[in-house]
Amino acid sequence: MLCGLLMLAAADSSAQTPWVDRLALVDQHRVAAIAERRFTHAQFWRAIDPSVRSGAFVVEDVGRSMQGRELRTLTFGRGPVKVFLWSQMHGDEATATMALADIFAVLSSPTPVPLRDVLARELTVTFLPMLNPDGAEIFQRENAAGIDINRDVRRLASPEAKTLKAVRDKVVPDFGFNLHDQGARTRVGNGEQAAIALLPPASDSARSYGPVRSRARLVAAWLARDFANVIEGRVAKYDDTFNPRAFGDMMQTWGASTVLIESGALPNDPQKQQLRRYNGAAILGVLEAIATKRYATADPMAYERLPFNRGGAYDLLVVGGTIVLPRLGTSRSDVAVNFDDSVARRGGRIREIGDLEGAVALDTLRLDGLFLHPDPESLLVTGGTSWLPLGAPARFIVREGADPASREVRRIP
Repeated sequence: MLCGLLMLAAADSSAQTPWVDRLALVDQHRVAAIAERRFTHAQFWRAIDPSVRSGAFVVEDVGRSMQGRELRTLTFGRGPVKVFLWSQMHGDEATATMALADIFAVLSSPTPVPLRDVLARELTVTFLPMLNPDGAEIFQRENAAGIDINRDVRRLASPEAKTLKAVRDKVVPDFGFNLHDQGARTRVGNGEQAAIALLPPASDSARSYGPVRSRARLVAAWLARDFANVIEGRVAKYDDTFNPRAFGDMMQTWGASTVLIESGALPNDPQKQQLRRYNGAAILGVLEAIATKRYATADPMAYERLPFNRGGAYDLLVVGGTIVLPRLGTSRSDVAVNFDDSVARRGGRIREIGDLEGAVALDTLRLDGLFLHPDPESLLVTGGTSWLPLGAPARFIVREGADPASREVRRIP
């Protein structure tokens, strides 16, 4: 009888925390000081200072960026399995960094968190939450010298890449997580806008599956199934062509079962706060699955069945209308629009005009029988003649007729 109770207790201790409970955890511990996806190095570290000072982490200065900003790691737990997560190696990809701030608050909470106890006992988790602080300062992909850190693994020309490699060599992780954002125009195959893309990167040009990559695929399969709890149909897989210049691929080659998590976009989520929540809940869940070894029960086909990422979509397609140019008449034309900020849908610009039947867009606006009068700011006027050039601001007054005095129906944007 005692043996049976002990077995039951062991089984209960390895049970996965449900998605809804993990989501509640990150909501409860949300770091309110970070409310938008653009923030600086100083703002980030100021926001997570309570977690840093809690004593729950070993905090180390591990390097400096090109402009001299501190690169720091936070290490949690004392377990035998080593996990390494790094984020924002591209300065304008901050979704996971926001999620990590919330995770730090969960892991340093003064209230009881059973999931945290499992992680502390079974794992040693090292986080490098902002690898490219100089890029984050002006919200650009590259570092201060214009180097893409994720393409600098061979030369290690940037101090940030040197630091990432040095931390990896010190930790020698069993598992790795490469945390990124991807373009908001990316779709899941021919379907919905992709919210998440996953990849256990290839470790060689043959894209073979040895033990290390096979284990990473199980982790990716676990994540695919977990994300499906809230965004089913919006999870894709990333192209797995081997890239010897990329850190994720080489982490796999060096022996860490590594998974790339790319955060795309969701409708009506201009600051990626929903994706922040989902990242936080999923990362806590996959760490727990590694700690309890439950990831090994995942079906590899849960990953393999995912459609590939697919690009080439416009942000907005305006179809069925007739464009009116001052003193030049009208033309029955569709208009394709891309936004300078595809996530927040700001700064729309004209990308194509004409017969766009069959073009793919994330959103379509039908204006059958209506007339598009360009805003004066969208027109190039010289010598008394007007042009509507590609790249111009996509600003139109939609009216019932070609006459500029006809009834206004709406405005674009």
